[in-house]
Amino acid sequence: MIYLQLLWVFVKIGVLGFGGGYAMLSLIQHEVVEHYAWMTTTEFADMVAISQMTPGPISINLATYVGYTTAGFGGSLLASFALCLPSVVMVYLILKLFMSKKNNALMDNTLKGLKPAIAGLIFAAGLSMMNTQNFVDFGRGQYNISVIICVLAFVASYFFKANPILLIVLSGMVGVIAY
Repeated sequence: MIYLQLLWVFVKIGVLGFGGGYAMLSLIQHEVVEHYAWMTTTEFADMVAISQMTPGPISINLATYVGYTTAGFGGSLLASFALCLPSVVMVYLILKLFMSKKNNALMDNTLKGLKPAIAGLIFAAGLSMMNTQNFVDFGRGQYNISVIICVLAFVASYFFKANPILLIVLSGMVGVIAY
């Protein structure tokens, strides 16, 4: 019975939990703490703290932890699977739609029109990160070493196809030396 409850709870959260892992926290807390009482509020708070420290999305970490504490290893697998299942199904259906309409002129023109908008959104996100929190010496009268590192890494990556991991390591080393 516990497996069916875990399946139901986490499929429901997967369907209704738009906005990412943090947006799902209140849904998970409602179901796990208030509705089914699988854990206390204190245990849930501890679980959230541990889930933030471990790699991976917080919602998957929470589902895995809840599943494990309620039904062992099988419960952790089931809860994690159930949380991901709605997203996988939705992506599959959207992919099927795109593949069936890939030669459709309206779909083709729509996708071509979206490319500049997506590029603009990515560019705007990059510009919004050009601030003193991310670039400690950014501004007039500064050395702007962090900006220079960023520009050089971009040029090396985009134009010379340099290995991104190598660029991260080298940028970190230059940052340690410079600061």
